[in-house]
Amino acid sequence: MDFELTEFQAELAEGMRRLCAGQFPLEQVRLPESTERVVDRAGWRQLGDAGVFNLCLAEEAGGVGMGLAEAALVFEELGRALLPGPLVASHLAAGLIDGADDGSVVVGLVERPDPARPEAAGVVPVIIEHLGDLDVLLLLSDAGVASVDPASLDATRLKRPMDPLTPVWVVPGLPEGTPVAGPEIAAWWRRDGAVLTAALQIGMAAWTTELAVEYAKQRRQFGRPIGGFQAIKHLCADMAVRTEVARCAVHAAAVTVDQPEVGDALVAVAGAKLLSDEAAVANGRSCIQVHGGMGFTWEVPAHLAYKRARVLATQFGTEGALAESLAESLAESGRGVR
Repeated sequence: MDFELTEFQAELAEGMRRLCAGQFPLEQVRLPESTERVVDRAGWRQLGDAGVFNLCLAEEAGGVGMGLAEAALVFEELGRALLPGPLVASHLAAGLIDGADDGSVVVGLVERPDPARPEAAGVVPVIIEHLGDLDVLLLLSDAGVASVDPASLDATRLKRPMDPLTPVWVVPGLPEGTPVAGPEIAAWWRRDGAVLTAALQIGMAAWTTELAVEYAKQRRQFGRPIGGFQAIKHLCADMAVRTEVARCAVHAAAVTVDQPEVGDALVAVAGAKLLSDEAAVANGRSCIQVHGGMGFTWEVPAHLAYKRARVLATQFGTEGALAESLAESLAESGRGVR
């Protein structure tokens, strides 16, 4: 397995970074903060034109025909730009929902609570993100994927979401919906969705590291940049290490999904999601700390990455569920070795 980026992969990532910097600068991304709709439809179609949503769709189906490894590179750059919206859901739905692949339709995804699972016990209301922007809402469960009309739901918008760029609604329950895919697709989406969400996380972890380092170079205290003090050095160094470790895990998971003969994809994906969630959340906190008193203000964008990281850490596997799954897989592997 070769983890060095090919020339094409490096150019793909660089091209997406340039696109995000030119078309989605942070000041523009922040404009719809705390509003009901945050998806810029023209910008969403630009992402579709750039191949963000149909990157892994087969060429004969009108897609680009690339692998999850390339998609992870693209989604890392989207995470770095703090781009809001149901990016992962729309990518997964390409080829299944008309218009998802070219960005003309915005698709959302929510996991249907399973009463049989311990973590779902007592959960009655369901939280749905970006409902005001959605054209189609897909319901994910062990039985497969179903589609519902977002406008048909009796939903109440929560006025103070954790992430001001991730508006959320609560519904008392979910309808059965119209089946659109079976359990094999649902399992595939859970796996690939976790990798792409992890890629968003490492993009944000890298961005907060750069933000902290740049501030540490400029801010002066006692006649010298604060980056020269050991405490700040250690914070920034830890941020960089966390980001690189998580990035390696995400790249390894993506390549393992593309080439399943090299290892256990589910184990690799669980580990990657765990490490990337930890990196994004911890780096968000550290970035705020490096900024000192300023870091807690609304104007400093560090809080946006931290809040988004907390939100993404609940998607496609929580810390507890992923750790338990990983432990069970490793224990099973150990019994096989004996």
